[in-house]
Amino acid sequence: MGWGHGRAARTWMCDGTHMQPGYSSLLAALAQHRRMKALFVLLLAQLCSASLVPEREKDPEYWRRQAQETLRNALRLQRLNQNVAKNLILFLGDGMGVSTVTAARILKGQLQHGQGEESLLEMDKFPFVALAKTYNTNAQVPDSAGTATAYLCGVKANEGTLGVSAGVTRDRCNTTKGQEVTSILRWAKEAGKAVGIVTTTRVTHATPSAAYAHSANRDWYSDGEMPPDALEGGCKDIARQLVENIPDIEVILGGGRKYMYPKNVTDVEYPHEEKHRGTRLDGRNLVQAWKEAKPHGKVAEYVWRRRELLALNLSRVDFLLGLFEPGDMVYELDRNNETDPSLSEMVSVAIKMLQKNPRGFFLLVEGGRIDHGHHEGKAKQALHEAVELDRAIGLASRLTSAQDTLSVVTADHSHVFTFGGYTPRGNPICGLAPMQSDVDRKPFTSILYGNGPGYKIVAGERENVSAVDFAHADYQAQSAVPLRQETHGGEDVAVFARGPMAHLLHGVHEQNYIPHAMAYAACIGSNRGHCNAAPRPTTPLLLPVLGLLLLLLC
Repeated sequence: MGWGHGRAARTWMCDGTHMQPGYSSLLAALAQHRRMKALFVLLLAQLCSASLVPEREKDPEYWRRQAQETLRNALRLQRLNQNVAKNLILFLGDGMGVSTVTAARILKGQLQHGQGEESLLEMDKFPFVALAKTYNTNAQVPDSAGTATAYLCGVKANEGTLGVSAGVTRDRCNTTKGQEVTSILRWAKEAGKAVGIVTTTRVTHATPSAAYAHSANRDWYSDGEMPPDALEGGCKDIARQLVENIPDIEVILGGGRKYMYPKNVTDVEYPHEEKHRGTRLDGRNLVQAWKEAKPHGKVAEYVWRRRELLALNLSRVDFLLGLFEPGDMVYELDRNNETDPSLSEMVSVAIKMLQKNPRGFFLLVEGGRIDHGHHEGKAKQALHEAVELDRAIGLASRLTSAQDTLSVVTADHSHVFTFGGYTPRGNPICGLAPMQSDVDRKPFTSILYGNGPGYKIVAGERENVSAVDFAHADYQAQSAVPLRQETHGGEDVAVFARGPMAHLLHGVHEQNYIPHAMAYAACIGSNRGHCNAAPRPTTPLLLPVLGLLLLLLC
């Protein structure tokens, strides 16, 4: 059998999606015999492993030069950017733990026809990195509401509660009064900045709602989801709070139409689907209420289709509400390009809108469906969501300047997601490990979950993955424990920072520290004593100058 030569040969040999027709047909034929297919894939991995090292990496000088350049860049960072941050952008990858970041990096590289491991995410280019401890006040492994309260409001809280202190018990409306805490979005608005929210979930979901709402239950999206005692106790649903609490949010983009309309009102995009109908019991049209709450003479635009969003003349728009799905937005891999914008497209519009304010802006950007992909055991969906978030980060970097914009990328929590199995360099991230189990003698995918819906027993044994399409977007990776929904993980998450005062994010922090550091950098919120002093110096710290000069001469 002739296997070809060079990188191109390795591409089709090691990744079934890039095989030349002849070998693709061979694999298809072997697929009729499930065990033969598995053995064939394992054989390919073994044959590939010896030729996966790029020629340049065999030279020790390649690694030495790379390390020296990294060292020079690190030494330059001792000249700290201590400017006041005019703009703040917080990118939140919901469920984007470190293992997800690494796997997304590999996927990004492989989508660009590289091996993957050597590629860089946009967030990888941020010079300062920290870890955040994600536990809630009453939970070792957190949920997205308690964590959102931490990284947006600066206060840790109980799981399932939004924009309130730990004095509030989940579901207990009567514990809420007097326990409300405000977010960095509100601090920015009070300082005269423009503010915006962009998400791939519903705009009333846990992450975005902590920016404007106070709720004893994250699931109270509309009054139709609230129990009678909460309604009688005077608690407001989250959609109503979106319209009423901070009525002058300049940009709100995401999903969640059905929570804005009266019960049983048909959806504009899915008129025949009952599950997409309005849910409100109070009969209010909150989209109309949002428009009516704007000051006289200001232009407030509501859109629900991609083409309407991209056709807007932003110079003539003061407030923008875009709700592109009845619930959460569609996964990026399944997105309809005609009706739904990508996260990158929404971020581009948001930044251009917010930049009109001469005092700057605060923007919250959530890649919210990374989390959903993991919960469903659909790793491929989750990783493509993470790659799209990274694409949005790169776009935002090009539209702003690190001299006056502090950008922070982090996650609310991790997941019980992992990949391993001694895969060779360049192994498709959603592919098989190059070995069989030495217990049940069956192949397994590199990606696995600690628990979740991918637990399957066939004829009393672990399912043979060679009998299924494990490269499909909706394939549910195998898990160790059967659950209808995979769970969050409890380990620390990464925090990447670039821009003014980014060095304040370093080491290991409590998650609630993040908005305090960002507010300090922008001179907003309560911690502003330093802002009235002389301009902050940008001269270097004490450096080993001689050592630096010698290094540069080497």
